[in-house]
Formats: sequence, C-alpha cells, structure tokens
Amino acid sequence: MISYSKTYDVIVVGAGHAGCEASLASARMGLKTLLLTMNLDSVGQMSCNPSIGGLGKGQVVREIDALGGEMAKNTDKTGLQFRILNSSKGPAVQSPRAQCDKKLYQFTIKHVIEQEKNLDLRQGEVSGLLIEQTLDGSRKKISGILTKSGIEFYASAVILTTGTFLRGLLHYGMHHQPGGRAGEGRAEFLTDSLKELGFEVGRMKTGTPMRLNAKTIDFSKCAIQPGDNPPLPFSHFTEKIRQEQLPCYLTYSNELTHQIIRENLDRSPLYTGKIKSIGPRYCPSIEDKVVKFPHHKRHQIFLEPEGYHTEEIYVNGLSTSLPEDVQWQIVRTVPGLESAEMMRAGYAVEYDFCPPTQLFPTLETKNVESLYFAGQICGTTGYEEAAGQGLMAGINAALKIKKEETFVLRRDEAYIGVMIDDLVTKGVDEPYRLFTSRAEYRLLLRSDNSDLRLMDFGYKFGLISQELYERFSEYRKRIVRKSEGINSFNDEAALKTGFQPDLRSRESETQHSKEIFPWSDEKVELQAGIQKKYAGYLNRQNQMIAKFAKMERKQIPSNFDFDSVPGLLLESRQKFKKVLPRTIGQASRIPGVTPADIGILLVYLERFSRQFSHTNSL
Repeated sequence: MISYSKTYDVIVVGAGHAGCEASLASARMGLKTLLLTMNLDSVGQMSCNPSIGGLGKGQVVREIDALGGEMAKNTDKTGLQFRILNSSKGPAVQSPRAQCDKKLYQFTIKHVIEQEKNLDLRQGEVSGLLIEQTLDGSRKKISGILTKSGIEFYASAVILTTGTFLRGLLHYGMHHQPGGRAGEGRAEFLTDSLKELGFEVGRMKTGTPMRLNAKTIDFSKCAIQPGDNPPLPFSHFTEKIRQEQLPCYLTYSNELTHQIIRENLDRSPLYTGKIKSIGPRYCPSIEDKVVKFPHHKRHQIFLEPEGYHTEEIYVNGLSTSLPEDVQWQIVRTVPGLESAEMMRAGYAVEYDFCPPTQLFPTLETKNVESLYFAGQICGTTGYEEAAGQGLMAGINAALKIKKEETFVLRRDEAYIGVMIDDLVTKGVDEPYRLFTSRAEYRLLLRSDNSDLRLMDFGYKFGLISQELYERFSEYRKRIVRKSEGINSFNDEAALKTGFQPDLRSRESETQHSKEIFPWSDEKVELQAGIQKKYAGYLNRQNQMIAKFAKMERKQIPSNFDFDSVPGLLLESRQKFKKVLPRTIGQASRIPGVTPADIGILLVYLERFSRQFSHTNSL
C-alpha cells in the first residue's frame, strides 16, 4: 500500500448530487477536502430525469440555496424550462420545477468544483475504509480510505455518497449485467468493508425510461406544455433567467399499450422474480401502473428535451425494464410516437444501501465515528433529497472537525429537517422521496420564505458571503417595516417567517405572473401580503410548534441505558436501542412506540438526570 502525501480534513466518496454539495460545503467552510469519484466524466450527472424540483423537492432546492448550496444556482444556469407547480393553489403547496440541459448541468457543476479552493477532485474507486479506535477505545473511528489501485488517503472525516453504484446490477428484460448505471461500472468492494464494520446492508431498485429521437416524433399529436413566462429562478441570488426556454409535450398510453405490457410480463424482471428488491412506490414503472391500476385506461407520458444540443427526448412516464423489443412495441402504440426511434432503452438498477436508522441526525454513523452517509446509500431517491443530505453531512463533518456544535434542522424549520428525521427515526422500507404531505408544518415551510427561514445559518457557517447577506438583511428589514402592526411582526420573528395559507382556497399569490427580482420591492410586497392574509394561520401553527417544543428540547443522554428502564414494552426497548433517539420528541416518532412508553421514559430520564447531577456534585 502507498500512502498519499497529502492529508485531508474531509474525503467525500462519490460525485453525484450528494457528493457535490457535501464537498463544496466542507471546502467552503475552510477544510481541505477530497472528492473522489469512479469517473470524472460523470460528476453531477443527471442519470434519470434531467429535471430539478417538483412537489416537496422544489422546496428542498430552495432550502439548499438559502444554506449556501449550489444546486439552485446550477439549475438557473442550465435550465431550459421553468414552471411553478400548483400555481393555482395556495403558496404553501406551490413548488418550483425546472427541466435542465443535462450535459450543461453536469459540466457546469464540475467546473464549479474544479474552481473551488480547498477542494481536490480525483478519479478512483474505493475498495475499503481505514479504521482506528477512538482514544478511549470505546468506538471505531474513520481515518481514511483505500482505493482499488492501492493508494491510502487519510482524513479526519469521510462522507459516503455512493448512489446506485454499490454492487449495482442493471436489468434489461431477462438480461442483467453489473453496473451502477448504463455505460458505467459498479463499486465491487465497499459493501464488504461496510459489512465487516457491522453495518446492516439491504437492496433497493430504481429505473429509467427509454430515450427517443425528437426527429422521429410527431409533436402535432401531443399537447404542448410550455414553461412559465417569465421563468422564475430557483436561486435567491439569480436575478433573471436569460437562456432560451423550450417546450415539453404531453401524450398518453392506451389500451393497446397496456395489452402489450400484460402479454409480456413473463419477460419482465419485476414479475419473474429476477428483481427481488423494492422500487419507489411514487415513481412506478409502466408495468407496475398497468398491473396495479387496471381500471386506468391511460397514463400520462411527458416528452421532455434532454438539452439544447441533442435530439434525445426523455419519456417521463414510461420507466420500464422490459426487453428492448417490447419497449419498441410499447412506444409505437402511443399517439405521436408511431414512428419514434429509440436512442437508448430503459432499464432498472438494483444496488446496496444501508438502512438510515444506523445514523445520527447529523448523518454520522453510529458504528463508526466521523463516517457519514448521504444520498441513495441512505435509502432515498431523487437528486434533491440526495443534495440536501450531502449539504448537511458536509456541514456537520466540518463542524465536528472544528469542534463546534452540530447542526440539526428541526421539522418546523425545513423540509430537509423533515426528511432527515424521517430517515433516522422511522427508517425506510422503500426508496424515500419527499412530498409536502410529509411535513406537519408545511404551511410554514414554503419555497418563497426559505431564505427567511435558513439564510442566517448559511451565513453563520460561512457559506453565504457578507455582501449577499447584507442585501438579504436589508430585504428582511423592509418586510418588517411593511408588515408593522400585523401579527406583532418583528425582526426576531422574521427569522422564522411563516405564513399559513388556506389550502382549500383556489385564490393564490403566485410569483410567475411577472418578473420579481430577488429581494426587490415586489418581493417585499408579496411577502407582506402573504403575512397579512394568513396571520391567523400563523398564530395557530406557532401554537402547535410551541406545544411540542418541550418534547423536542428534552434531551436523552448519549449514555442512557434503555435496559435500565423497567416497564417498557420489549418492542419499544429494542427500537430505542436501535435508533438511539436524541430527544423525547424523536423517541415519540419511532413507529410502534406507545405514549405509555414515552411516559415511562420521561420518568426515568428525570431520575437519571438527578443521579447524574448528584454524582457530579460529589
């Protein structure tokens, strides 16, 4: 083995959306960072749909931006169609979405990484983790990584963002082959290293549809789907989208499409047992749609361009792992696609993941100190979910090295907080994706107020510049002045601005009817107007948050012995020991834990606290 001459603070393994955000965060916080990927030509690649945002997901991208991440800015530079979803409804459920030029997105984010000081980008495959013992000998600690070529890289923290590459297996009908995605290999050895360290490992599945040649599609038979005019940027820091915007198109499957699928289920790896792992329920293959929803006579199919300089069309709604010849038959039954030619076939991919209940809320693993997981290794699906986790892992790894307080967002502060709490507390039994319905405080967690909720954190960690923060602070003061006399609004409250719309109302405040520049007078008017209209809802929601705040503040010591608590149900005791909840609030959200068990736990926590105080006073 050869030790690399340079020692790093943080090593990030994998350069997908989680890895990009994790490495940029730690580097921008002043730490020497290495981003290691199996293929330098695939940094930030959009392996499936070349889109960013959507319901729940768009809010996360805006939160990433407010915290100082890169995804929103990169989307604004490379987006070819921008839309606000649910624009006819209240602002709490409005979500931004953008279709991107997938290659431009990929190369733009790679260039950002290459230009970042404190950040080295290298190609290589990790074959193992380097481990040492903590000073007190009570726990394993990460010390670096070993590459397939025999090079040892040392660091104080390691973040694994391995995507679908851990022992990835691609399925094309009854044929399968190793690979993390089409045209690329898989990570062969890292899973064994994780198992040796005591990590539980499972399998999950995802998939992607075929790509068609636009020159062979009759778009006149499809419904045009234009973007918003003018397009609203994702980032708080983007003044205007200047590049040309392209349309998407809508068509539908039909009974003939479904008949061909049913006749070929004996050639489907999903329905013949070749694929044994669980796929995303909320993004099913066309086979699943036809089998599970037989009463539906048709399903939507969106035809989405993959870039400005390619004829490839992403066929959103026809994700499949059926054989290529069957895919060709299916496509030719769809209006507008009767003569369409496939440029790439759809496929499914199975991969290893580690159930996220093995993580603390900081995304640090419980088994190994200073080892963090983010993205699909945690059982999630989606670029946005991965990026949010990557950003939080990068921030927390940096904070730990700096010996500063960890950063955990609460469920009432951000969708990112909802997602991570769901993962580490409840675990997953299918690939996890975000929706607005997962957030009990979604009336507060809107895309339009993410800067007011989170930008103070981004500035505190050094991820937002002084100049931009001063502009934002002035914008917030203008909202305060505009809102004087409404709901006792003041500058402190502005940090957690939350305006609660009535979701039943069809009347909407929307930002896409005219150009509204970041932190402009129009934006101030918009925010003040929302606050005025929904002041009553704001009071009600804040009362709910205050009611549960005591449980969220009640800490459970890291050395608390759950076996010492008599009267707990065996199931609850086992789950407490597995999840290791940090607060009573988190403990109460563990599936299967009863209110009676929480009451017992509170009593013994109080006893534990008194004993601890007495011992320290002696």
